[in-house]
Amino acid sequence: MPTTASSEHKDPQSVGIVETKIARFDSLTLDNGEIISPLEIAYETYGVLSEKKDNAILVCHALSGDAHAAGFHEGDKRPGWWDFYIGPGKAFDTDKYFIISSNVIGGCKGSSGPLTISSATNKAYRSSFPFVSIADMVRAQEVLVSSFGIETLFAVAGGSMGGMQALQWSVAYPEKMKNCIVMASTAEHSAQQIAFNEVGRQAILADPNWNNGMYEDDTKPSKGLALARMMGHITYLSDEMMRDKFGRKPPKGNIQTTDFAVGSYLIYQGESFVDRFDANSYIYVTKALDHYSLGTGKELTKALSGVKCRFLVVAYTSDWLYPPYQSEEIVKSLEVNAIPVIFVELNNPAGHDSFLLQSEEQDSIIKDFLEFTDDPDGVIYG
Repeated sequence: MPTTASSEHKDPQSVGIVETKIARFDSLTLDNGEIISPLEIAYETYGVLSEKKDNAILVCHALSGDAHAAGFHEGDKRPGWWDFYIGPGKAFDTDKYFIISSNVIGGCKGSSGPLTISSATNKAYRSSFPFVSIADMVRAQEVLVSSFGIETLFAVAGGSMGGMQALQWSVAYPEKMKNCIVMASTAEHSAQQIAFNEVGRQAILADPNWNNGMYEDDTKPSKGLALARMMGHITYLSDEMMRDKFGRKPPKGNIQTTDFAVGSYLIYQGESFVDRFDANSYIYVTKALDHYSLGTGKELTKALSGVKCRFLVVAYTSDWLYPPYQSEEIVKSLEVNAIPVIFVELNNPAGHDSFLLQSEEQDSIIKDFLEFTDDPDGVIYG
């Protein structure tokens, strides 16, 4: 649970100083029949669980995210990845709701994954860790949520890969959630989206230090992972955002490796990513993304036929990685099944990363959706 904020972080709308905890469970059986034992899940919570345990919201992170969604870890200068929207009076109001955020299995931020120490070898699993799917990630989250004694979540929310997890929750556990928020996401990767991820994976595999994924801590495939991140980061920003921010400007300082400011920016993003992420986890998580599919058209409509919660689906006009037509496909399938759904397409110039960035309009949309739960049609936006 969060502790009192330090004097450095006394923002009345901040959850203050928080810590990541590790929940341990006996085991988890994956879709492919493999078993993770023991199962470890890194998580954080914000707010207070009500006596009826009916005010819990699970927020799900994107590819490079983790359990640290809001507030500050002791000594940190930057808050969690969705701090703009989690806290007292914010969209996910911690005066009303009990927010749970966990790191996905297969990741590298505390939950069971390639960096987990194998009891058989006393070394990290690395590439011998079993493949995990989006459904497996959600199954692990359900184990964590149930451990709190929560039978029904008030909402599940997420953007990008987090949106896929929220969508999967509605399919896998229709009786265990009342509201679903899917932002900048899709029910299935297109060939182009798979292609972007494949280039990133091939960059890692081509690194001289890859060693079939069994590298040591002091000989990581850092160059390959940095290139993968550079490739991915290009897709997170819109053409307009990159043009306004960089144009054709030269890099600042004496940088010999690139002629342009956008190049030095991408190099920085790649190099800093290596310090906080693992190459095996990058491969595992991007494969989980690429293999996730609820189908399109009639197949998607059938997949969503059993869901029972209300939906808020948010897309962004400038998002060319997860373009609005993919969100519209989800909405159409929900409408065919007579599932209450609100669709909002925001004209935000930031591209795919828009769901992560501060926006009063976005804050208001989420807040209104969660507050208008008694109206089956929700609230209509112009």
